[in-house]
Amino acid sequence: MADSAHATREAARRARARRESAGTPGTRPARHPGLAPPLAAVAVAFSLAQLLLVRLGMGLGWDETVYVSQVSGHAPAAFFSAPRARGVSLLVAPVAAWSSSTALLRIYLALLSGLALYLALRTWRGLFPDRVLALAGVLFASLWVTLFYGPQAMPNYWVAVGALAAVACFLRARADRRDRAALWGLAASGALMAWMRPMDAVWAALPLLALGLPRRRWRSLLALLAGLAAGALEWVIEAYAGYGGLARRLADGSAIQGGLGLHMAVVDQLRSLGGRALCRPCTGALPHPLVTAWWFALPLAAGTGLAIAVRARRPAPTLLPLACAATAAFPYLFMIGYAAPRFLLPAYALLAIPVADALLGPLTLRPGTRRTVAATLVTLGLATHLAVQLAVLTAVVSRTTAAHRDWSRTAAALHRLGVRPPCLLTGHEAIPVAYYAGCSSAATAGHNANSTASAIARTARSTPVATLVPAGSRPPGYARAWPSVPLTGQRLYYAVPTAGP
Repeated sequence: MADSAHATREAARRARARRESAGTPGTRPARHPGLAPPLAAVAVAFSLAQLLLVRLGMGLGWDETVYVSQVSGHAPAAFFSAPRARGVSLLVAPVAAWSSSTALLRIYLALLSGLALYLALRTWRGLFPDRVLALAGVLFASLWVTLFYGPQAMPNYWVAVGALAAVACFLRARADRRDRAALWGLAASGALMAWMRPMDAVWAALPLLALGLPRRRWRSLLALLAGLAAGALEWVIEAYAGYGGLARRLADGSAIQGGLGLHMAVVDQLRSLGGRALCRPCTGALPHPLVTAWWFALPLAAGTGLAIAVRARRPAPTLLPLACAATAAFPYLFMIGYAAPRFLLPAYALLAIPVADALLGPLTLRPGTRRTVAATLVTLGLATHLAVQLAVLTAVVSRTTAAHRDWSRTAAALHRLGVRPPCLLTGHEAIPVAYYAGCSSAATAGHNANSTASAIARTARSTPVATLVPAGSRPPGYARAWPSVPLTGQRLYYAVPTAGP
């Protein structure tokens, strides 16, 4: 009898805790004003980890140079291809507009990304206990791809935190029609996603849009649509002003990505988990099973989290982020023919909360052997996972830093040869090297084509021009008479007009 009474009291306690923390169907989520110390601690640790593990002197990557150059006072703007959006450029403008320091830009983005993670997690308070949210933040923030791209001038992390906040705000607005803060948060989150990557924003928001229509939750639906429209407005206007219309820009964006259609990129994403920032073409062996194990465990843990939520009669806060994660990941798993691990950051952020809920399930067991064994297994698994992520991150940072230093050395060689701003660079990896050298870049073919051979030849009569050609390849016609020097793996042809009287 005593055991039965104890079990009844324990079950009642757990049910009461679930109601208080997550609410029951048809009730409003509990409000938790003020600072959330566990979530703040996760955000601070995330920012510090970026500053410690991702080298401040790593230099800017290819895509980063495109985004930063749009607002930089250091180098001319690089060609801005159809799929890109201006959100990242505007995000970095407060630093890049007046400073060329990569270290300063990394510090700024590391602090800003930590703040964004805190705000996104905080929107979920009352829908899940703080311990679940804190663990979810740790799971997402400790992935090597999150740590690597958090301080970079790239859009995917910002789509991820925007999607995470949008789902929570949507749930809050549905539960309480008087929650104006949730509506404003929903609009702001939609705008952030679309500001960074309009098409990714639509894919991530599809379940929210679908859920808003049949249930006639017009205020939530209108807030989300207004946010998406506000964030994508500049992209749409630019499509008509500079790309030949919206349909043409979408078609050009599809072509640049190899043609959107039915592609099986799941294995490609697995290959990229070993630290390949861009897997195109994606060939070679799969990484060690320890590196990919978490990817196979992810859907199992998410399914367990959903089962826990259904049993606790609170399925919506778990089911909705799972649905949004599925639609956010779908185009990058089944519609493009290559892979980059950053593409799935929105899905990882949305999956983190259901997975954290599942991993903390053993804490709800009665004290005893089962609870101790389960908690020990979870702890060991997480420790191993974190160690593997750290190892991959270290290797990626070292490899990326070495590649960026090659660009810096090439830029220094250009300056020694007299190719100094104002100048023009064409050929192999012209866009990032041009940024490092302070030059403009041009191409006559490919996705970044923005000039012609005759225009480049005319420019060379009055402005220093150089072209980078891979070793063993022929230079373009306009550069065949130019002097050249060998560089690592390539040859540099250059033309420096003599100064007039």
